[in-house]
Amino acid sequence: MASKHSTPPEWSDEEDGAQESDFKPLSREQAQQWRASQPVLSLWRLVLVQWLVGLAACAVAGLLWQRASVAWSVLYGAAAVAAPSALMAYGLTSSALSRLWSGQANAAFAGFLLWEGIKILVAVVMLAAAPWVVPDLNWPGLLVGLVLVLKVFWFGFLIQTRRSNANG
Repeated sequence: MASKHSTPPEWSDEEDGAQESDFKPLSREQAQQWRASQPVLSLWRLVLVQWLVGLAACAVAGLLWQRASVAWSVLYGAAAVAAPSALMAYGLTSSALSRLWSGQANAAFAGFLLWEGIKILVAVVMLAAAPWVVPDLNWPGLLVGLVLVLKVFWFGFLIQTRRSNANG
């Protein structure tokens, strides 16, 4: 005994595609104009800001706690994010692989995944080696440096979107 289910009229398949789309493709000139108006996000600028924030956090920690071990721990935590980010930026923008794969979208995406994996591996190895690299390691300091530098990307993204919204 099969029962026939009725569907609400707004869900019926007959209405699919009945509404007109507001989508209109851009001309070549409009697309170029749109690209020119979009903000350019530089990986190298992000890496530079990460290193600057890490150095500033190291200086502040050294001044506040008056202990070199805290300052070095903060700096090492920042470096555990910034150094792998620099390696990934190099891999995506300057390496021979990036030039080889630049014309093919699938290969470029595979390259991104490759460099992201390398970045994570290097960061994990750096964090695992921290007790041997930094004498008298201060774990809270290391975490502060790590988190501050990790958040640089999101603050940069927030500032960039506000700047582009303000410009129209």
